[in-house]
Amino acid sequence: MEELSKHTATENLLRSFGARRSRLSLLKGALGAGAAITGASLLGGLPARAATNPVEATAEDTFTTIFTIARTAEQLAVTFYQNGIANAGSLGLSGLQLDNIKAAAIEEQSHQQLFTTLGGASLASSFSFPQGQFTFTNLGAFIETQQQLEGVFDAAFIAAVYEFAQAGRPDLAQVAAEIAMVESEHRALGRNIAAEAGLSAYDGSSYSPANNWVFGLLTLEAVGDAPAIVTAAGFLGPNANYAYVPIDYMNDPVYSGVYSRITSRAYVTSNQFDDGDDPT
Repeated sequence: MEELSKHTATENLLRSFGARRSRLSLLKGALGAGAAITGASLLGGLPARAATNPVEATAEDTFTTIFTIARTAEQLAVTFYQNGIANAGSLGLSGLQLDNIKAAAIEEQSHQQLFTTLGGASLASSFSFPQGQFTFTNLGAFIETQQQLEGVFDAAFIAAVYEFAQAGRPDLAQVAAEIAMVESEHRALGRNIAAEAGLSAYDGSSYSPANNWVFGLLTLEAVGDAPAIVTAAGFLGPNANYAYVPIDYMNDPVYSGVYSRITSRAYVTSNQFDDGDDPT
């Protein structure tokens, strides 16, 4: 069995976005393009050392960087799912499939609220999608976009686990792992929807089985690499006209019924059980 190296996996991810550029050029592009974010690029509001190399930044800068990138990414995810739900009829989504998409939106919003509480800044209030409104009228385009986004989110949280552990914060590493697990579920549910619709991936491969990873792919060296890739893929730019609007999942009838059936609503860290408490 051929092993997939970090370099190869990264190249594959970039190729899926139709952009094969070096990490350095991606970072320069994100820093210099002015990606329609309140007068700055996506990384422009981050501490300088953390923006260029989060691993070598101070612990405070590293955490600020991670929380800020995570909050902004979650806002992108909410915007994506919210628009998909609003166009569910055009996408052919209903029943359990639509409920799964609503659950993903609720979970992304909950993650956004966590990173806001932790001090993450909002670096983008509007986003763009490479295929524009076609993303939300064609199921194949919708799932392809979802797979791109969730693939980056999965990799970013895996990177966050390592960075938090390296900084001596196993509690934060555990929370990042809890979120990575849910993001990967989103990836699998999207593949399942596509498989049931008889769709194929952009490269012609099958979406079946939906859960097709033994291990999550380590495609990012650090969380700070994610914004440049997202920017290069076209989710930030001059056509960023999809505004982030928070989901009121407890009161909005579009979401409240699904929210009432979500059971794990808060993160847990191992130190909550240090006194021998029964986690059940």
